[in-house]
Order: sequence, then C-alpha cells, then structure tokens
Amino acid sequence: MLDHTTPDSLAAARSDGRAPTILVVTDAWRPQLNGVVHTLEELARSMAEEGIDVVFLTPQEFTTVPLPSYPEIRLAITSKRRVLAEMERIAPDYIHIATEGPLGMAARSACLERRLPFTTAYHTRFPEFISARLPIPESVSYWWLRRFHNSGNGMMVATKSLGAEMAARGFVRIKRWSRGVDTKLFDPAKRRDLGLPRPIFLNVGRVAVEKNLPAFLGLDLPGSKVVVGDGPDLAMLRQRYPDVHFLGRKLGEDLASVYASADVFVFPSRTDTFGNVMLEALASGVPVAAFPVTAPRDVLGEAGALSENLREAAFAALGIPKDIARDRAMTYSWRACAREFLGNLTRVPRGAFAARHLSLR
Repeated sequence: MLDHTTPDSLAAARSDGRAPTILVVTDAWRPQLNGVVHTLEELARSMAEEGIDVVFLTPQEFTTVPLPSYPEIRLAITSKRRVLAEMERIAPDYIHIATEGPLGMAARSACLERRLPFTTAYHTRFPEFISARLPIPESVSYWWLRRFHNSGNGMMVATKSLGAEMAARGFVRIKRWSRGVDTKLFDPAKRRDLGLPRPIFLNVGRVAVEKNLPAFLGLDLPGSKVVVGDGPDLAMLRQRYPDVHFLGRKLGEDLASVYASADVFVFPSRTDTFGNVMLEALASGVPVAAFPVTAPRDVLGEAGALSENLREAAFAALGIPKDIARDRAMTYSWRACAREFLGNLTRVPRGAFAARHLSLR
C-alpha cells in the first residue's frame, strides 16, 4: 500500500528536532531556464517556509557533456554507484526523481536495487521532443517511459487531462501536482509603453522546435509580435521572421513589465505538459490564445481562447477582460503546489541510511 503522506504528518516528523529532508534528483538545472527548473526552485523556497529541507542532486555535481543539437542542456556522466553514495551521504526522508535523464536513470536503478521508495514526475513529453529531432517512433519512447515511471511509488502530473491521457497509455499510480505563480511579481500594474504598434501579441519561453513557434510567428495579425526567450532556434527564426521583435532572455522585473505590456499571450505549443508561462501571462492581466490541447484546456478556463485556428483564437483573446485573466491566476499559488507535492511523497523506511551498510558495488 502506498504511503499517502500528508503535510500534517510531515510536520509531525519534525518532532525529533530534525527537519525532514527531501532529495530531488534532476537532470534539468541551472543555467537552463525552463518550467522544470523554475518549478523546482519555487518548490524548494516553499518547502523552506514549511521548515522542510530540499536537497538537489543535479548535473552541477558531475562531469557533463552537452546534449547534441541542444548544448544549453548538459548531461551528467554518472553511475548508480555514485548516486548511491550521494543518497547515503544525504540520508533523505523522501526521494523524488524529477527527470528521466542520466541522473534520473541512475537514481531509479539505485532505489530499485536497495528497495527504496521514490516518486517521479512527468514534466516533458520526451517522445514528441525526441521524434522532432530523431527518427525514433513515439511508441518506442512511451514504452521506455512506462518502464521508468511505473517502477516507482507514484508519477506526478500537472493536470487532470494529462493524468487521464497517461493512464490510457498504460501509466499507473498517477498523482496530481499542479503549479503556482508569483502574483506579486507578475502584475498588470507593471504595464508600460513598449514603443510598438498595438495590439501586442507575446510569446515567452524556450525558442526551440518543440514550442511550435512558427504556428504563431506565421500568423497574419495586426500590431506587433514579440518573442522573449533564448534557444537553439533563435537565429534561424530571427532570419525567417524579420518583422517579429525578438527581445532575447529577460528576467525578474524586466520580464514582468513585458508581460503586463502585452495585449494577448499566444501559446502555440501542442506538447507542453503545463506551461508556467500561461500563468505568468494571466497574472499580468493578459489573456491567452492557444490550441485546444491538454495544458491550455486545463489551465485557462474563461481566461483563454482556444481554437485549431490560432489566428481566430488570438482575435478572440483580445476581447477577454484583463480582470478575468488575473482572477484565474489568483487561483494558483506556489504554497498550494508545495503542499500537493508533499502529499504525494512516500517515506523512506526509518534506518535505511542509519548505518553505512550499503554495498556500493
């Protein structure tokens, strides 16, 4: 039977004077800027407010090599033995494997060998991501992903629809884990004049093939199209779409100001599992236009316009009041996200790391 740990029981675990420790193993980490890294950083911040320690095992602790065709992503060179040694050193109360890369695979093997419970998360549609770059059928990738995730004590997904889809694909022990947004940073009050013709249609995110940006950039729309972000396709898209305003990477207040200054956020991705950028746009009072696919259907509600004709969706989104967008974002918080995550974890048996008895062979 799974241990459906509640936040209250985690608080009780602090009665011995030691804060519970959650080990999160992730192949996605700085300097990457994406939804996975952002979610994990916000998770750690919210956990600290709950008095819970989050320790990350990331590629920064290992020798790395660049991912072919995507050098921003560094892959760790590691082994089950090395990861077991790190687990013993950290002695976590809970183990969560966030990604399916080399570190995630080594951590999964270590947990299975030592019969340590662990949870996983499905952040990225790797079958679609891989098939966009290599001649590997999606069916093969999903077969491998089922082996990876079904061996744990639970796979977390961001939305109800995604959970239903993955269940239909043969994934089991699926748990909901939503997302949050900083409604103080992303605020309609930060709107300013960008010096561009209106309406302004905005996209923020990684400039890469899986984001399906040409579906937005090729639209016949009035006003201005603006793209914020960096990625492997940036130079190519700048050349192909000279009338689009590519602003590069922006962070913090600069990013918040651009969001609030837009009129519609266009989200052309068909493969994102959630899309944190949609919440940031909504919090900034900017309605969203998107295809009627899993993430937008679950996230947007009345704050978005969905259509297979993305141009029609963009025009429809212009008519959505900003306060509806803002109100939708206010229903999400990082604190609620953290508590949902806590409730999905399974405790490592007491004493599993009490003695240095692990045979690291």
